[in-house]
Amino acid sequence: MSTDVNQKFNDQRRALVSAARARRRPDGAYVSTVGYDDGEVIGRDGLDTTRGEAALYTSTPAWHGLGTVIPGGTSSVDTVLRAGRIDFDVDKRPAEFLFNGTRRIVPDQFVNVRTDTGDPLGIVGARYTPFQQRQVFGFLQDLADNHNILWESAGATRGGRRVFITMQIPSSIVIDRGGLDDEIRLFIVAVNSHDGSSQMEVLATPWRVVCGNTERFALRDAVYRWSIRHTAGALDRLEEARRTLGLTLRYAGRFEAEQNALVRTDLAIDDFHAVIAALWPLDDDATDRARRSAQRRTDRLDAMFRTESTRVGRNAYAGERAITDYLDHIAPRRPGQTMSEEIARATALIEDTDGARKTQAHQRLMLLRR
Repeated sequence: MSTDVNQKFNDQRRALVSAARARRRPDGAYVSTVGYDDGEVIGRDGLDTTRGEAALYTSTPAWHGLGTVIPGGTSSVDTVLRAGRIDFDVDKRPAEFLFNGTRRIVPDQFVNVRTDTGDPLGIVGARYTPFQQRQVFGFLQDLADNHNILWESAGATRGGRRVFITMQIPSSIVIDRGGLDDEIRLFIVAVNSHDGSSQMEVLATPWRVVCGNTERFALRDAVYRWSIRHTAGALDRLEEARRTLGLTLRYAGRFEAEQNALVRTDLAIDDFHAVIAALWPLDDDATDRARRSAQRRTDRLDAMFRTESTRVGRNAYAGERAITDYLDHIAPRRPGQTMSEEIARATALIEDTDGARKTQAHQRLMLLRR
């Protein structure tokens, strides 16, 4: 089974839009048109539309249906630049102003300007060196040491101030190889800014970036990252980047080893209940209502664990999957005044509301291995 957070995200966003009967606004937001949710803004992808259409290329259709899709991807940098509408350069020009009819230049301050539209992107200092899109593609090609790679996605957000590029790492993480064969795919993503707000970051992540939200998730869930300052010659220092990529793949290997350790760890029902009690502790003076609620949660998790055990065995991996699925799909949500429960649940999934509890569950299950 292949675990693809991108497909899961696509499905959740489509369900969210459908549940709210939302319509798309020109700026990329979805607005509900029914009931208490009428007028509620569901989400905004943040893609650049400076040239009239969304600046996005992807090998797989995105949840919002925007951009240019080339099924299966392409290895042509020119095609990706053109399809993603990021085929512009960035010029660094002196910052200047008029005072009493006289043109004055601000010392050591410059404006980054798009060469296709002339739009200003941000103020930068004298040492700042713009990284052009084509340079970043070349850097990633050299980093992968393989010039026949397929580009997964590329585009721009925030009016071209940020540009992203994604390619898939050839080797996936496989849990219980030869047995369960649960596969988790990883991508290398470069996120470059043109407004002087941040360094360029290269990271390994399970997210294929196709919008502002997935860019945020890619940065949040990166298993390793490397920052590159916008200075002359910075993109020539490939050896450090290759070393960092090696660390990334070793990190992925450690993650795979941990998951395989959970597969090999038998988990008794009593131990699973102890993990549940630690994740949702009850005070000594808890009310009868709270205790009944806790028992219902334990019973539901118990049933989910037993069901998962029929597929993967009665082990800690089954316990972790049961807890994760419960948090994602079953745990009660208290919707706000403008939300239905379905929208509240989808929003919690997208915003990773339960990330800390999932991490705690993983750590406690790993302790049982020891």
